[in-house]
Amino acid sequence: MIHWRLAVIMAERNISNNELAEMLGMHPTSISRMKTRRQFTRIDEPTLNALCEALQCQPGDLMVYEPDDSRPNKT
Repeated sequence: MIHWRLAVIMAERNISNNELAEMLGMHPTSISRMKTRRQFTRIDEPTLNALCEALQCQPGDLMVYEPDDSRPNKT
């Protein structure tokens, strides 16, 4: 499962929804929606690029893969 860490990265950098929204040219509500996702769903390349540029991070900082222990192993 891929975990979305936008909230963690924003907290580490002391960046508010309003500040990030201004940097990206988005509405703060859109940032709030993106931030509160725990699991990664979908994001387009321009948005991911803008997030990485604004937060000075790599895509791997925003998304982390952790195996889902509840799924049966394929053997």
